[in-house]
Amino acid sequence: MNLTEKASYIKGLAEGLALDANKPEAKLIEKMIELIEDMSRVISNIEEDVEYLGDYIEEIDDDLAVVEDEVYGIEDDDDFECDGDCCNCDLEDCMEEEECIEIVCPSCGETVCFDPDIDPDNFICPACQEKIEVDFVEDDEE
Repeated sequence: MNLTEKASYIKGLAEGLALDANKPEAKLIEKMIELIEDMSRVISNIEEDVEYLGDYIEEIDDDLAVVEDEVYGIEDDDDFECDGDCCNCDLEDCMEEEECIEIVCPSCGETVCFDPDIDPDNFICPACQEKIEVDFVEDDEE
C-alpha cells in the first residue's frame, strides 16, 4: 500500500467513526487527515522526481563513460594516452615505435605517454587529472 492509499484508508476509518463535526476533536482529526493527504501527495511527487533523476543520472554516467573511453581509453593501437599501466600496454614498446610523446607529469610525477596527434594544450594526466603544460623544442633547431 503506497502513502496515498494509506492516507485514504485513514480517512475512511475516521469517517466510519461518525464523529460529530462540531466537536473540536472531530475538527482536529479532519485537519490532521487533510495534512496527511497533502503530505502523501507531496512525498509521492518527490519519489517520482527522485526516480526520474536517478534514471537521468544513470544516462549521464553512461554518456560520461563513453567520453572517458574516448579521452583516456584505447580504441585502437594508434590512439591512446597512458602511462603504461592504465591501458595494459608496454610503454617501452610504445616508445620504440615512436608513436607517442613521453612526459613526466609535474603534479604527480607519473610518466605519461600521449599520442602525438593530440593538441598539446589538451594534455591531461590520466593519473591526477591535472593539465600538463608542454613546451616542444623542434628537431630542426639543431
